[in-house]
Amino acid sequence: MGKGTKFGNELRRLRISCGLTQQAVADALHVNRATYTYYETGKTTPSVEDLYLLSQLYGRAMEEFFQ
Repeated sequence: MGKGTKFGNELRRLRISCGLTQQAVADALHVNRATYTYYETGKTTPSVEDLYLLSQLYGRAMEEFFQ
């Protein structure tokens, strides 16, 4: 896996700390696993809707992903 971005690295850290797989998070967002992988690697960024779902999944404010 590449270096990624600060945002992507935070997504990966949160996912792992919650014991979730990329597939589980992708399923929660209703996206393909490859799409979610791109979020973690920085190839693409999630939509506002997906960012909201991520914040709900991890119990974090959306703004916290970018601090």
